[in-house]
Amino acid sequence: MDMRILHRYLGFFLVGIMAVYAVSGIILIFRDTDYFKRAEHLQVQLDPALAAAELGKALDIRRFRAESEDANKIYFKDGTYDKQTGLAEYTVKELPYVLDKMTHLHKAKSAEPLFFLNIFFGLALLFFVLSSFWMFIPSSSVFRKGMYFTAAGIVLTLLLLFI
Repeated sequence: MDMRILHRYLGFFLVGIMAVYAVSGIILIFRDTDYFKRAEHLQVQLDPALAAAELGKALDIRRFRAESEDANKIYFKDGTYDKQTGLAEYTVKELPYVLDKMTHLHKAKSAEPLFFLNIFFGLALLFFVLSSFWMFIPSSSVFRKGMYFTAAGIVLTLLLLFI
């Protein structure tokens, strides 16, 4: 099969996943902010008199840290826990459902079943990089001009990586 035909049809096949990775990549840039996130206020009834370490586990909050504590309450980021009643009130900020699914696909780890998709997609992108050099005859002016753009892109990439 001709390299150009393979490049073309693989490109058409991967249009959807490329759009997902493009959008989720942009969203992940803002993961240290609340820009795309929605706030939801939660009230959870827990056992009374939990210690701060137990509270983090009971609420399933990663990297839980109590900011302060008095005789009746434990204060933590975006919430409180009443030691006497066991009522925890706090706010969680999460991406909307579709955006959350997209970013989880983008960041799939080797322990998740979708990591094979990430490997396939990475290899497909590498194929696009390499197969693009077979799109034009090497002696053509388009190919020579393309080499100048390739060199400029490599220099820009190296600058972004190392500066």
